[in-house]
Amino acid sequence: MNIKYALLITLLSGLSTFIGSFIIFFKIRKNYLNKFISFSLSFSLSVMIMMSLLELLPSAIINIISVMKFKSIIIIIFLIFIICILITYLLSQIKLGNNSLYKVGILSMIVLIIHNIPEGMLTFITSVESPSLGIKIATAIALHNIPEGMIIAVPIYYASLSRKSALIKVLIASLSEVTGALVAWIVLGSIINNTTISIIMIFVAGIMITLAIEDIFPEARKYNEYKYMIYGLLLGIIIVNITILL
Repeated sequence: MNIKYALLITLLSGLSTFIGSFIIFFKIRKNYLNKFISFSLSFSLSVMIMMSLLELLPSAIINIISVMKFKSIIIIIFLIFIICILITYLLSQIKLGNNSLYKVGILSMIVLIIHNIPEGMLTFITSVESPSLGIKIATAIALHNIPEGMIIAVPIYYASLSRKSALIKVLIASLSEVTGALVAWIVLGSIINNTTISIIMIFVAGIMITLAIEDIFPEARKYNEYKYMIYGLLLGIIIVNITILL
């Protein structure tokens, strides 16, 4: 397949993130605002955890089980998660003003950028080797990129009341997917394989899970809208399962 065509597929897949950000253009009544934010944050942490447990970790293990013993894989996962806990802690110490909701949005953006880079690598490499499979993978990734746009846009918009700021952050995260493709093509080339991508996927899963538990969950609880938290958690579980099954 033409390299430019593979890059285009990856770019379009990444830009699908914007669809999720459109939710900030809907006006939420003031008496429902806390409910909506709590629901959105719970949805975000549910999506992050479920994507990690049902997609990233299983895919990584399947890819490297043929070259590593299962015991070694478990040790690697454990060590990576320890590193991720430390990284998430250090990220949470970064001063981003006094608005904790804005901080959650920025941290989510950083984590999703890290998450999108290996996705971009995978989409690009697959598209070059098998156009039909590349399009299928790009479509599946595009579907679960939609809630990612919401994960970034909602906390940033409701913290800053700036749609422009929220959309710019979503754009940066979405372009990281094509950045991953460019890295795979220009910089790393032949050293990118199933094993390296799998290790990156385990790292991404660890970062997403620890961020969801350490930062997003406490922020969602602050609003004391537990019923809407449960709604968000359940919707996240349903959405991720649908995108995996498609």
